[in-house]
Amino acid sequence: MENQIRFDSVSEYNAFNQHETLHPLVTVVDLSKADMRRNQNMYLGLYFVMLKGVPCGDLRYGKQYYDYQEGTLVFFAPGQVVNVENYDELYKPNGYALVFHPDLLHGTSLNQHIHEYSFFSYQSHESLHISERERQIVLDCLSKIKYELEHAIDKHSRKLIVSNIELFLDYCTRFYDRQFLTRDTVHKGILERFETLLTNYFLSEKPGLIGLPSVAYFADELNLSTKYFGDLVRKETGQTAQDYIQAKIIDVAKERIFDQTKTVSEIAFEMGFKYPQHFSRLFKQRVGQTPNAFRAISNLN
Repeated sequence: MENQIRFDSVSEYNAFNQHETLHPLVTVVDLSKADMRRNQNMYLGLYFVMLKGVPCGDLRYGKQYYDYQEGTLVFFAPGQVVNVENYDELYKPNGYALVFHPDLLHGTSLNQHIHEYSFFSYQSHESLHISERERQIVLDCLSKIKYELEHAIDKHSRKLIVSNIELFLDYCTRFYDRQFLTRDTVHKGILERFETLLTNYFLSEKPGLIGLPSVAYFADELNLSTKYFGDLVRKETGQTAQDYIQAKIIDVAKERIFDQTKTVSEIAFEMGFKYPQHFSRLFKQRVGQTPNAFRAISNLN
């Protein structure tokens, strides 16, 4: 791609920002000390967490601009391509970046659950907006990592660096939990819209054409990433989005089982199941009875 720069190593990113490489697998960069730069497409082969300072360049992922204001954090997993833009061709970056290579995590507990930090898969408009107090905690975490990088590397370095990265990510998880509760203007009505979409799905011909509804389908309909949508549903309802959908499937199934003109297999196919036995298995798991047994008992009442 024209005007694209690749960052596959920490040293490449440090060189781009005129920053000394203190550790080959991790860095903390004060972006305000970087040179003026042009709008750029960037391929990221590393984990990136960026804290924006004063207004500077805007970040774009695909066709969407990040909700990237002063005092926000954005997260990138390896393999993403982002674009930095500004109204002027040249712009001055500002803020901080924590960048680490996946190899840093090998053999650590963080490597086993880095995927659980789902905000690395959030979309452009799902940035983390932090308060001034939270910003100070973020800076303190980055300061501890930076201290270890400036300390002579010894047998404790990697463990302490990774532990501080994990602590930082755990704080970000807490801050996102707070944001799910406080950003009502952003999240208002999402669950209600989800419920409406779910109800309308089974009133349409989509089950027969598409199959069973998926979490990804509703996330796309609501213009959210699958991870963010799943986290939002879990925070609001106490259950996963998949469990929420399955509960709706069972509610619809219970209603349709009363129709004596259709077999259980016909109902299963109408609802989007490829195989009736899968419908029967899910129904029994959720209800404690097979569809036929439930139908028989219902007819006695």
